[in-house]
Amino acid sequence: MLSVRQIASEIVAREGGFVNDPNDPGGATNFGVTIHTMRGLGLDLDGDGDVDVADVRLMTADRATEIFIEHYYTRPGIDRLPEALQSSVFDMQVNAGAGAVRILQRLLRDMGFDIAVDGTIGPQTIAAAQAAYAQAPDHLVDAYGIARRNFYYRLADRRPASRRYATRRDGGKGGWILRAEEFISPRYHLTDAEHRARVAAWG
Repeated sequence: MLSVRQIASEIVAREGGFVNDPNDPGGATNFGVTIHTMRGLGLDLDGDGDVDVADVRLMTADRATEIFIEHYYTRPGIDRLPEALQSSVFDMQVNAGAGAVRILQRLLRDMGFDIAVDGTIGPQTIAAAQAAYAQAPDHLVDAYGIARRNFYYRLADRRPASRRYATRRDGGKGGWILRAEEFISPRYHLTDAEHRARVAAWG
């Protein structure tokens, strides 16, 4: 399984370099870090007293990697979850924000833990995740990955515009499903036929 740093580096590489598309509400972006994020962090990289497009241009891949780790891993508290879960939850946090934690909290509730589903990693979520991992160390990570995969399918059920991320034009597994399955043991991957049956109603 990929480490948190490997995932962050992969995201940065995938996002690529500087983009300033006027149709993108994120604004100027470099290596996946938006001007809004940089302003929130006060990253005046050129030292001229403000954070603007010139600062975004100065963003480096290494600094972007550190920002992803800080904002999507350390600050939300993912580093306090059982180590085996951290990479998968971090990867989903980058993709879905607090939805990643809600998926975990719903899974823990389904396992009988009385915790809030609020998208925040606090003492209850940490204790429940640690207890669940102690009870089922060989299954909790797979269960989270499967819950993530199901989340994507259900999202695409409700939002036809999102279906292109869950299934390819030829009917095979789309990027969302393939990414979720990177964090699931191969024995729990859906076969091509199972995937096609799951999305058949989409037309």
